[in-house]
Amino acid sequence: MPYTDSADVRLYYEVFAGADAPADAPVLVLVSGGGAQLLSWDEEFIGILTTGGLRVVRFDNRDTGLSQLFGGADDVDGGYDLIDLAEDVLRVLDDLGVEKAHVAGHSMGGMMAQMLAIHHPERILSLGLLSTIPGQSRRWVAHGERPELAEAPVRVTREQAVAFTRTALEAAPVGRFDHQVEWHVRATGEAYDRGYYPEGFSRQWAALTRAPERLDALRSVTAPAFVFHGRDDDVLHWASAVDIAEAIPGAELQVHPDMGHLIPHELWPELAAGLLRTAARAEGRG
Repeated sequence: MPYTDSADVRLYYEVFAGADAPADAPVLVLVSGGGAQLLSWDEEFIGILTTGGLRVVRFDNRDTGLSQLFGGADDVDGGYDLIDLAEDVLRVLDDLGVEKAHVAGHSMGGMMAQMLAIHHPERILSLGLLSTIPGQSRRWVAHGERPELAEAPVRVTREQAVAFTRTALEAAPVGRFDHQVEWHVRATGEAYDRGYYPEGFSRQWAALTRAPERLDALRSVTAPAFVFHGRDDDVLHWASAVDIAEAIPGAELQVHPDMGHLIPHELWPELAAGLLRTAARAEGRG
């Protein structure tokens, strides 16, 4: 299994490429949100990107999945910050021997991508900023304070986790997009079996509470950017996408009606097309 050999952080990652892809095909790193494993990037979605000519990397953020944990079941602060999380992307790239890459992140992953574009612009070819925010303004944060994340989480069984997912999705209002109940139920069980560490999200959350404001710094970003958000996101408000797109020169913005915080399967082709289009812009092909 591929792990980074960095002395300070051990990260698990996977690489996907088309059958005829050259060894020097451009790399896109997909960065998961808080508490989410690399499984959040479905292989069907990745297949659209590899068909488009990209070599795609997904990895487990620290404190999730098969990557290194930074505490035990009662530890809710791992002692790291958002920049540390962001630089884990560079650790993966260094392990692969990749100097520059396209980076797309969802939610917390998008915050990590922003930090890379601000602090390590020489490593970033293009940005995909998905359902994310540039700071902690109440204009952007819709989920409230989440005080429960400052305490040791209540652990549940696999059956309880799967049942919660099914109940929540089946109770959700019917809208334009399929809730994909069975897909999410299966994914919940797979993630539980692979690495159930709810305290890891609490530690990531602690890092986010210390994260710096980024909107002004984003005005200096020169990498092509694709900003993608849901109009009905009740976790992070879509106003953040507008503000990010206005800050980054030339950024492409898409705000989708009826989309919440997660990206519906029906929009995977639209999202992939946007990421491929942005990568082409960065490489002078668009």
